[in-house]
Amino acid sequence: MSDRNSPFTRRHFLAAGAATVAATAGVAAQADEASPAKMPKIVRPPEGKRLLLSCKLGMIAREVDGKKLSLAERLSLAGEAGFDGVDLDEAASCTPEQARQAVCQSGVFVHNAINHAHWSQRLTSAKEEERAQGRANIEHCMRVSHAAGGSGVLIVVGRGDDGPADEVEERCRQEIKKLIPLAASLGQPILVENVWNKMHYDHDAPPEQTAEPFVKFIDSFNSPWVGMYYDIGNHWKYGQPGEWIRAFGYRCVKLDVKGYSRAANKWTEITEGDLPWDQVRQALDEIGFAGWATAEVGGGDLKRLTLVRQQMQEAFGV
Repeated sequence: MSDRNSPFTRRHFLAAGAATVAATAGVAAQADEASPAKMPKIVRPPEGKRLLLSCKLGMIAREVDGKKLSLAERLSLAGEAGFDGVDLDEAASCTPEQARQAVCQSGVFVHNAINHAHWSQRLTSAKEEERAQGRANIEHCMRVSHAAGGSGVLIVVGRGDDGPADEVEERCRQEIKKLIPLAASLGQPILVENVWNKMHYDHDAPPEQTAEPFVKFIDSFNSPWVGMYYDIGNHWKYGQPGEWIRAFGYRCVKLDVKGYSRAANKWTEITEGDLPWDQVRQALDEIGFAGWATAEVGGGDLKRLTLVRQQMQEAFGV
């Protein structure tokens, strides 16, 4: 992908902002459904790419030149920056209908949904009502992603300090099992992100740790509807990303992308720090990975988003 080949222009962005809600209503009258001209358009990501590049919605500016942007306009800005799609990490702020409408209006694909309330309404909580609300949040994300045309939801399962390790893991396992039937009916895999939550790794131990605890957890479901949304930067502090990718294999459905420096013990730009991107590329090739890689770094305006996309291209060699 190159800037020159990006199908999105400033004209597309402004046109998306001027479009009306009525022009892209997702639900037409029954009499109109038979008319092809009245049908909502189908938005697809680019075809033929092994790696599709995305950013989080939360990275996209909410205002440009003092003008507050709609959801469709923010999606359009990501498209103009050259991204293949967007991960809707603010899924709680919209309905499935609104997500579908924004995708149709912008022409920019949404491949995933996330609700950040997973840190406060956790599947590992000892309180049943909190677990129930966390489950309801994920169900909402599934419906939003399905309506937008996406293919999954990212979840954080909870916190390891919610109780004894075995008890905490079993709580979230049982809650995820309750979600699998809806995941299957909507075609939305439940994708567990590796985060610093003191679960499935030793938070206070040095490298080199393995991905085996994560693999064992995913395999405990014995379901094609539960996989990994592997954050490459998150656990570079604890293990070798190439080895983790090989261990995950087919379980690795999607990727989050950020930079990290072990030497400085801090987050960095994607192409800075000391993360071994050559090993990441080799391991992805070995497992035959094909799918979405989503930036999770500081965002901003068109210039900033374009830079992040270029950094991703450099890191992945595409």
